[in-house]
Amino acid sequence: MNTEKKYYVVYKPFNMLSRFKPFPGKRTLAELYDFPKDAYPVGRLDEDSEGLLLITNDKKMNYFLLHPKFSHRRTYLVMVDGVPTEEDLDLMRNGLEIRIKKKIHHSLPCEAQLVDKPEGLPERDPPPVLFHNKKYSWLSITLTEGKFRQVRRMTAKIGFPTIRLIRSHIEKLSLGDMQPGEVREIGKFTLFRKIYHYR
Repeated sequence: MNTEKKYYVVYKPFNMLSRFKPFPGKRTLAELYDFPKDAYPVGRLDEDSEGLLLITNDKKMNYFLLHPKFSHRRTYLVMVDGVPTEEDLDLMRNGLEIRIKKKIHHSLPCEAQLVDKPEGLPERDPPPVLFHNKKYSWLSITLTEGKFRQVRRMTAKIGFPTIRLIRSHIEKLSLGDMQPGEVREIGKFTLFRKIYHYR
């Protein structure tokens, strides 16, 4: 039995499920690369979200990255409809009450700031569409939790719906210059050095 641990960094494209098993009418991770049969994504990104996804057959890594007691930082680049003020962002920074699966969840304090559109960011296909405003802005949001569609729920709560969502970092591991659909295998030492909460 092959017990070699493998680690892959993936730029998950828009309109792709974070799964390998076929699903009618949907794209899945299986089309990106010939991953080991025992590999699986650590966490997930929603179909309409993009960005950094880690795929591995290391079950210990999966445990440490997903268990709530080992909180780790996830950073997202978020295009929102409109331009929030500092007062709007403070609402997110201090924690919000959002509804998740019919229950009220008070989000943990987070980092949120307005940023310029990231240089070199790949264009999305199809392009995002503005909802109501003629202006949009980009935010950098860093969470230490990962509830279902949390970022989208948080920006909507303060009145600025998410138009495009890209996970750029997991701790110190980043997308860098990766392109949508790109897969890179990385070594254990490199990954552990960047995911510094791993023990």
